[in-house]
Amino acid sequence: MDLGTFLVQCLNSVQYGLLLFLVASGLTLIFGIMGVINLAHGSFYMIGAYMAFALSPLFGDRFIVMLLAGVVLSALFGYLLEWAFFSYLYQRDHLQQVLMTYGLILVFEELRSLLVGNDVHGVPVPPWLDGSFALGSLMSYPWYRLFASAACVVLAIGLYYVVNRTRLGMMIRAGASNRDMVRGLGIDIRQLYRIVFAAGVALAALAGMIAAPMSSVYPNMGASVLIICFVVVVIGGIGSITGALVASLLVGFVDTFGKVFFAELSGIGVYVLMAIVLIWRPEGLMGRKT
Repeated sequence: MDLGTFLVQCLNSVQYGLLLFLVASGLTLIFGIMGVINLAHGSFYMIGAYMAFALSPLFGDRFIVMLLAGVVLSALFGYLLEWAFFSYLYQRDHLQQVLMTYGLILVFEELRSLLVGNDVHGVPVPPWLDGSFALGSLMSYPWYRLFASAACVVLAIGLYYVVNRTRLGMMIRAGASNRDMVRGLGIDIRQLYRIVFAAGVALAALAGMIAAPMSSVYPNMGASVLIICFVVVVIGGIGSITGALVASLLVGFVDTFGKVFFAELSGIGVYVLMAIVLIWRPEGLMGRKT
C-alpha cells in the first residue's frame, strides 16, 4: 500500500468513525441516562436520510440551511415521541422496552414505504462541495467527505462542551449517575429526559442527513447502523460521550482497514475488537465500574 492509498483509507476511517459517533452518542445518552434499550434508534438515522431526500429539492444549494431545518424538525419529532411513547417505558423491564421499540421500527418502515416507496433514492451533493482534491500524484479525495468529517468534529466539540461545561450538561451527568438524587434536588427529570431524547434523535437524524449524499437512501438502512452503534456503546462504555467518540474511531479504523487487508474476515473484525475490550474492561473503555 502506497502513502496516498494509506492516507485515503485513514481519512475514510475517520469520516466513518465520526459519523458513527453522531448516531452512537445519542444512543449512549438515551441508554445511559434514561435506561431505555431503544432498538428504534437506527430508524432515526433512516428518517434523517429520507428527510434529506425530501428537503433537498426545496432548499437547493442551501445545504447548511437544510441540515439546520432537519435538526429542528427531528428534535421536535423526538420530543413528541418521548412524550407519546417512551415516557411510559422508564418503569418497565427491558423485555417490554425491546418489544415496544421493535414495534416502532415496524411502524416507521411501513410509514416510509407508504410515503416514499421502496425504491432506492439518491441525494445530490451540493454543487459547492462537489469534486475532489488531489492527495498525492494518483489519488484524490472528495470535498464532501472532508466536509462531513469537519462537521462531525464541530458537533463532537459542541456536544463535549454542552455535557461537560454547561448547567444542562451537569444535570445530564447527574441524571446518569443517580436519577433519584436529581429528582430529590427538585430537577424536573421528565423534562430532562425529553430534552435528552430529542437531542439523541436529532443527532441520529443529522448523521443520516450528512450520510445521504455519500450513499443511497434505501429501506431498512437503519438496521445495520443500529447494530454497529450498540457495539460502539458497549466498547466505549454506556453513558460516556468520550467513550463513544474513542470507540467510534476505533471501529472506523478496524472496519475500514479490515476490508483492505482481510476482506474475507472483515465482517468479524469489529466484534473481535468488542470481545477484546470486554475481556479487558467489562464496563467499556470509559464506562463506570458498578
